[in-house]
Amino acid sequence: MFDNVIIIRYGELYLKGKNKDYFENILRDNIRAKLSDLSCKLYFGRGRYVVKEYDEAIESEIIDRLKHVFGLHSLSVAQRCGYDFDEIAAVAVNLAPRVGSFRISTHRSYKKYPLDSLQMNKALGERILESIDGVSVDLHDPDVEISVDIRESGDVYLYTSSTPCSGGMPTGTAGNGLLLLSGGIDSPVAGYMLAKRGMDLTALHFHSYPYTSEAAKEKAVALARILKEYTPSLKMRCVSLTKIQEAIHKNCKPNYMITLVRRAMMRIAEIVAKAEGCGCIINGESLGQVASQTLESITVTNSVVELPVFRPLIGMDKYEIIDIAEKIGSYKKSIEPYDDCCTVFLPDFPLIKPTIEKVEEQENFIADYAELIREAVNNIEIIEL
Repeated sequence: MFDNVIIIRYGELYLKGKNKDYFENILRDNIRAKLSDLSCKLYFGRGRYVVKEYDEAIESEIIDRLKHVFGLHSLSVAQRCGYDFDEIAAVAVNLAPRVGSFRISTHRSYKKYPLDSLQMNKALGERILESIDGVSVDLHDPDVEISVDIRESGDVYLYTSSTPCSGGMPTGTAGNGLLLLSGGIDSPVAGYMLAKRGMDLTALHFHSYPYTSEAAKEKAVALARILKEYTPSLKMRCVSLTKIQEAIHKNCKPNYMITLVRRAMMRIAEIVAKAEGCGCIINGESLGQVASQTLESITVTNSVVELPVFRPLIGMDKYEIIDIAEKIGSYKKSIEPYDDCCTVFLPDFPLIKPTIEKVEEQENFIADYAELIREAVNNIEIIEL
């Protein structure tokens, strides 16, 4: 008798040494949380995790959820049976093609099984050839490869394909970061990239209502919900930049607008990051993509914060970023036509090579600048995702 199971394989955890258990325990908790509302059982063995005792109707839902768990390398839907050779052979015949070629690849973690891997390959191949007319063995480029995994637990798993998962490191193993989440293409990808390395995220969205619409904020919330599929502990905060932007527009030179707004955003972000227990700030900047992302602009922006600022997209071009956005499901939402706060009072010719001295000179023209920052922080909105 045999039934369907889902074999889960982790990736980089193989590289970990004495602290491997720490990463594995978090990964297991993340898998349990992802599948907690589905009727299935989880088995965690050495190097192999298995989902079993589930209804076939929810198999695709289980697979889709597991593909979003960072730290997992791949998965396979397999048929499970016991050690009896005839039982294993029956499953192999069932999985074999009716026409074309095949190959058997056996892995024995249970070394006491009476047939070694080569003997198992040969015996199963002969059984298939006896049972199915019109098939042949091809060891180099088969139409179907039947993998046979003989485990110490008494189970044997047979499968013909693997589905890639998200890879990376388990979420929750690399500290906390504050993601500056706009409604654009780049910042959700930046958050995904850091979450993939194990970082928990808090998203901070800046808006400029009524210059930007409520729909623009809802778009950012929708993007946060897409990210939450990959990092379930994601939190979100929203803050208004309206008064700060109005003050900059009234008191400062127009071509300094973007630089001054970015510095205000970073000041607010650092306060929020420290309050939320985040050890870094994350944004979606890519070097040279727009005026605020030149080397000089980034230097001037960074100068107002002490926390490290991570820019995982800094060396990527737009097409590379779009490819990832499409893969994670954020692209279609990101290109919906709603303005964000960076488009408010946008100058015709923004400064591309600012200096700290000149920028500070402009900030000094705003008499109540520190109070505006405090007011923005004090009125932060908590968004329930």
